[in-house]
Amino acid sequence: MPSTSANGITIEYEAIGDPGGAPLLLIHGLGAQLVSWDDDLIRILADRGFRVIRFDNRDAGLSSWFDESGVPDALGVLSGSEKPTYLVADMADDAAALLRALGIGPAHVLGVSMGGMIAQSLAIRHPSLVATLTSVMSTTGDSSVGSPNEAAMQALLAEPPTDREGAIESALAAWRITGSPGYPLHEDRIRDATGLAYDRAFHPDGVARQLMAVLASPDRTPGLEKLEMRTLVIHGDSDPLIDPSGGKATARAVPGAELWMLPGVGHDLPVELFGVFVDRLAGHCGL
Repeated sequence: MPSTSANGITIEYEAIGDPGGAPLLLIHGLGAQLVSWDDDLIRILADRGFRVIRFDNRDAGLSSWFDESGVPDALGVLSGSEKPTYLVADMADDAAALLRALGIGPAHVLGVSMGGMIAQSLAIRHPSLVATLTSVMSTTGDSSVGSPNEAAMQALLAEPPTDREGAIESALAAWRITGSPGYPLHEDRIRDATGLAYDRAFHPDGVARQLMAVLASPDRTPGLEKLEMRTLVIHGDSDPLIDPSGGKATARAVPGAELWMLPGVGHDLPVELFGVFVDRLAGHCGL
């Protein structure tokens, strides 16, 4: 896969689909890599006419790591006595720099979870690069909305695994807590995806720094209230990791935003919904 220098770091990316297709930038969540996007979903998106660009966020996958900075103490970051290594806004600037480096823009932008936060910040900070915004299972940064329940918080803060099998079992355990109660758990797909990501780049310190960036970043509501691009907000009504109030607050904040609540969906996108998901996204993007 190719890489480029953007915003002072190296960003690993991949472009899939017709080069003349509608550009769609996918931004993934906490610790996830570009290979964490389901290949079946990517294929459906490309077949629908999108030119899909997926990439590794900083501190994940094969993009630049920030190990020289260490891992900030969470309590120190929350109290303000210690600074995070970077913020969500810095990750949004990475995405903007990637689009510019590739000569793409404006692009349709879709982010999930932390990726939704990055996508929101990208739209706020670089609106000329964003044709449409889709924020999936994410939140505004307002601490009064979008909080995890206790079980999901424990899964989020669990000690990182130390080997490949541990990573797979940890992912399965987390999925059983945060996944969609209305849909089957596809254990083989989770095992394969987790093993692929582990073999490519296992980097728990990067996950910790990304989490500190989320916790330290300010409320985006004032910026969201000024957005003018078409915005679709998607959230599962059974999401235990980012409470549905986060998605609802996002939709309230953005003028004219459309809210699509998914019954029985947790903090994931079930494979059974790929087709209807792409149909709704394509309509939102004018395809």
